[in-house]
Amino acid sequence: MESISCKSLEAMMGLLWIMVCYLSLASSSSQAKPKAYVQSINQSSIHLNIYHVHGHGSSLTPNSSSLLSDVLLHDEEHVKALSDRLANKGLGSGSAKPPKSGHLLEPNSASIPLNPGLSIGSGNYYVKLGLGTPPKYYAMILDTGSSLSWLQCQPCAVYCHAQADPLYDPSVSKTYKKLSCASVECSRLKAATLNDPLCETDSNACLYTASYGDTSFSIGYLSQDLLTLTSSQTLPQFTYGCGQDNQGLFGRAAGIIGLARDKLSMLAQLSTKYGHAFSYCLPTANSGSSGGGFLSIGSISPTSYKFTPMLTDSKNPSLYFLRLTAITVSGRPLDLAAAMYRVPTLIDSGTVITRLPMSMYAALRQAFVKIMSTKYAKAPAYSILDTCFKGSLKSISAVPEIKMIFQGGADLTLRAPSILIEADKGITCLAFAGSSGTNQIAIIGNRQQQTYNIAYDVSTSRIGFAPGSCH
Repeated sequence: MESISCKSLEAMMGLLWIMVCYLSLASSSSQAKPKAYVQSINQSSIHLNIYHVHGHGSSLTPNSSSLLSDVLLHDEEHVKALSDRLANKGLGSGSAKPPKSGHLLEPNSASIPLNPGLSIGSGNYYVKLGLGTPPKYYAMILDTGSSLSWLQCQPCAVYCHAQADPLYDPSVSKTYKKLSCASVECSRLKAATLNDPLCETDSNACLYTASYGDTSFSIGYLSQDLLTLTSSQTLPQFTYGCGQDNQGLFGRAAGIIGLARDKLSMLAQLSTKYGHAFSYCLPTANSGSSGGGFLSIGSISPTSYKFTPMLTDSKNPSLYFLRLTAITVSGRPLDLAAAMYRVPTLIDSGTVITRLPMSMYAALRQAFVKIMSTKYAKAPAYSILDTCFKGSLKSISAVPEIKMIFQGGADLTLRAPSILIEADKGITCLAFAGSSGTNQIAIIGNRQQQTYNIAYDVSTSRIGFAPGSCH
């Protein structure tokens, strides 16, 4: 935490509660990088606190030559933040129930399309959700690594980034209301965002701060309104953030949907109606709206899953952990002792490229290169991707299968589209990287989750995998 004193400023529309001060701090590459410090205004001075938690990929434009470079840059910032957050924190034992294959069926469910974010300038995935009465629909980034949902709101008292949909105007919704500082929901903000709630003195309105590992943030009013999942499935009094200052790397999305394990997450708020479970299938990044991706709240489609226990970090209980037990390349296990796999392993929709501890990644790289180098010429490294070959993703067809095996026998069996990524014209790289810094953690990124139906059965603490559910 850092603090600084600033003179009071009067924001737009008479709002006196937000102030943003930027400090340009030199990075290791000597380039200045702004970091946002936010807090409510006092009479003469304010204390400004900073928290970095979770990242959301880059603001991208389709067909941009720097698209992947930006994705990797901000993915790395995000991973560093997660790594710092998880440092020196032990995992709990997780579920005591043995994992097994089977079906997860709830009596009710809501399923909505899930699409790659390239079309809205994001490296992540989004759904369209309705808010307000009458409902207006907005592209919202899916995030299993954060809890509070928020979207940009008029009058955008400080700043709103450009988004694909018209801005949400709470004044035209018949069901909108701000929550007070004394509300139960306001008291839950610290657990959901790791930031203390703030209070607007004149109106007694509760203010939230959602801040992320890549220095992106949203600040605004904690609010409630009608949430519309489908034309016939709604949730009255959905609690979310109505953002008045939203800056950073969200592409042209309207905001974030939080699906972590916290009382303010969308999952928790829907659980009384649909059950404490959800699943999704992330289509391949270039599939557009034709890939059949979906987010299903409450029920899992009737497909057989292989389950692994959902583990819990006592200091980060909202995040989803599991136990990685082995990795194979072309059917052969990596040359690693079993103990080498016993590191905190997080599955996260907001990380693009899977990260592995350096010793584990080095073994994977060695086994992969040994097979690939007999058929394809090596190419220079690209950003954090250090295992590259000459050839397009389409032309490199003879790719050894990689399998990530979890406790209980659940696995992700990966083939070329989930193993490789085309870094530049004629250059294709292994879509894995070593964890930065000294922290020994693994993060299963969304590239490796593609085309699998991944079920989060929170009620029984298990995660399931079923292949081939979208493309």
